[in-house]
Amino acid sequence: MTLPVEWIVPDWPAPRRVRAFVTTRAGGVSAGDYASMNLGASSGDEEENVARNRRIVRSHLAADPVYLAQVHGNEVADLDLPRQAGRPRADAAVTGRAGNVAVVLTADCMPVFMTDRAGRRAAVAHAGWRGLSCGVLENALQSLQAAPDEVVAWMGPAIGPDAFEVGPEVKEAFERDDAGAGAAFRSHRPGKFMADLYALARRRLARAGVREVHGGDFCTFSETDRFFSYRRVQRSGRMGAFIWIEP
Repeated sequence: MTLPVEWIVPDWPAPRRVRAFVTTRAGGVSAGDYASMNLGASSGDEEENVARNRRIVRSHLAADPVYLAQVHGNEVADLDLPRQAGRPRADAAVTGRAGNVAVVLTADCMPVFMTDRAGRRAAVAHAGWRGLSCGVLENALQSLQAAPDEVVAWMGPAIGPDAFEVGPEVKEAFERDDAGAGAAFRSHRPGKFMADLYALARRRLARAGVREVHGGDFCTFSETDRFFSYRRVQRSGRMGAFIWIEP
């Protein structure tokens, strides 16, 4: 599989049969704020451009990906089970069957890949602050049906800790069940904090028993030529994080 050099292949010790990548802004046909590889069908871009972009990505995949109706929640779609028509309403997806491709779309929220060391199952989660605080990573981890210390995870492009300003309600959402989560926030100005999504994700994964977590050194907001960012431009495109298991 030869991907555009601008796309990101996770640097993590996943089994060889588990394949994954994250698209960037490069390699598509969209223009303006959506230039060029926008995969978001509801972002305001031209429908044909999004369709063409998705066809370009499909040419690098083992099968058609299952796009989700993401709602910043904690539901996990099991792609191995029979599905109803339409997009599953979920913010994570899991598969253990070759031929299924899981995907989440992001533009500041964090995509997180997970798999067990044997490569029996693989998952991807859409983890913004709402999803993180209500357990989307823990639910995705549970869907792998593996001991947590046998799971490896990789954190993809998200808004960085120097760019993500939030109110006290965000800090309180994490501190309700983990008082130590306050360490991931620093005071910025009256009534505002800078939040470190990567630190929050690492903390939740560690508390769930995951010992090996990779990635987490991106910033979608500041890396303007590389990533879409809803915080930077609300008429923003979406990147895709794709994972599947080879036969």
